[in-house]
Amino acid sequence: MSIYSNLLGSHKPLQFVKVLTWIFLILILGTNLALSAFLSKHAERVLLEKQKEFGLLLSENLSHQIFTRFTLPTIIGFGQISLRIPDQFTRLDQVVRSTIHSFHVQEVRIYDPDLRVTYCTDPNLILRTGLAGEGVKRALNHEEASFELFSKISAFSAMFKLELRPGSVVLRGFTPLRMERNFGPGVKNPIMGILEFSQDITDDYMAVVNFERLVYSSSLITSMVLFSLIISILRRVDRISAERQAEKEKLTAELHQQEKLAGMGRMVAGVAHEIRNPLGIIQSSAELVLKKAKADNHPHTRIIEAIYDESRRLSRTVNDFLDYARPRQPRMGEADLCRILEQACVFLERECEDRGIRLYRDCPENTLVRGDRDLLYRAVYNVLGNAMQAMPEGGRIEVKVRPLSPAEGEAEREDGPWLSLLVHDSGPGFDPKNFDKMKDPFFSTKDTGTGLGLAIVTSIVESHGGSVTLKNHPEGGALVELVLPAVGPAPQPRDPAPPADAAQQPPAGA
Repeated sequence: MSIYSNLLGSHKPLQFVKVLTWIFLILILGTNLALSAFLSKHAERVLLEKQKEFGLLLSENLSHQIFTRFTLPTIIGFGQISLRIPDQFTRLDQVVRSTIHSFHVQEVRIYDPDLRVTYCTDPNLILRTGLAGEGVKRALNHEEASFELFSKISAFSAMFKLELRPGSVVLRGFTPLRMERNFGPGVKNPIMGILEFSQDITDDYMAVVNFERLVYSSSLITSMVLFSLIISILRRVDRISAERQAEKEKLTAELHQQEKLAGMGRMVAGVAHEIRNPLGIIQSSAELVLKKAKADNHPHTRIIEAIYDESRRLSRTVNDFLDYARPRQPRMGEADLCRILEQACVFLERECEDRGIRLYRDCPENTLVRGDRDLLYRAVYNVLGNAMQAMPEGGRIEVKVRPLSPAEGEAEREDGPWLSLLVHDSGPGFDPKNFDKMKDPFFSTKDTGTGLGLAIVTSIVESHGGSVTLKNHPEGGALVELVLPAVGPAPQPRDPAPPADAAQQPPAGA
């Protein structure tokens, strides 16, 4: 974050980002080209394998045609094979040429076991020796087929050629020429010679070259498009950097204003502290006068009761200011969360009855937390009070205490187990627009509120190392979760009674 701020505040705020952009372009381009080269080589290997399979089929077909259409009729007609006899040579030549017709076969040779050319589509090579290569010798010695690829042009040069001359890429195959007669189980058919053929695969190779061109061009275009997008984003960021600077200045001004408000808050806290003592005297005196007036049935009882109620309300407001302005450090110890919850519910029981609110709670026994009992009581009381104020027409409040599992956020801490206190009311819930401001001091959606209730709760819980979460329940209403540190192993939650059965879930303090 500091690096980003320094970049925005420098003379050239996006210079470092632009350098990274060029690096990304080189990485993207290099990766795409490497992937393209891999695909191209793979396409060449696939082409070669397919041509080898086709060459094997061609050689098997040619061998079969020679045996059935030339070897057997010649032996039956002449008693022996001698290609020096013109009729036999002509017959063999017709068989070979009719078989390789339209298969782009440039030349066919047949070698005898002495590696002498006994037949060739080029008559000038017949009966010549010394023409057999390693492929012919391998086919004769190992009795297996092999292939060799000959190219008159390099793969790099072919990328810049629109067309290739016929015969630029030739595949040569070498296969044993066997008799097809069965000489018994486990006995291989004898080899009559070695068949060598040269097939022009220039057209197929050109198709692979076109595919490689498509892959490379697509990679280049993709890289440039990505780079253009990054550049456009940088330009947009460059345009709004001035706006960010103006916003920064605005936030600075607001920060100064907040500091002024904080100073005013400290002043208000001092004033509230001075008001509390005489206000306490007024409240206690009003309470005594009210009791005497009620006992004597004084005609001004209602006026005295109003004075007493307003003094209590003002006292709560003053206490809220003091609690927030001068938060007390918690005196950590063991506290029973269920006992705290029960006391808060008992204190609020009468007000719940007056408002028509049903209060249900589910808390396992011996639920101990580490914290200050008085501060935790105030936090729980404030949360329940807020829930009650959210339902002026009545409703229900459900309070549940449960241990957090290790998979949940706060339970992942290393300082022991954690408990969760959930308060769910049936009111309208939180306004999603105000979620970010609900915990802020002096923010309130009520006309008579000070806006310090949730701020004080958050301050108390966070002073215990816990957290406060505000959200809306899926079934409606607000849901407030207080996460507090537990003492020892967290208790197992008990099964709560059905919430619809008021008899099994009595109100607080019953």
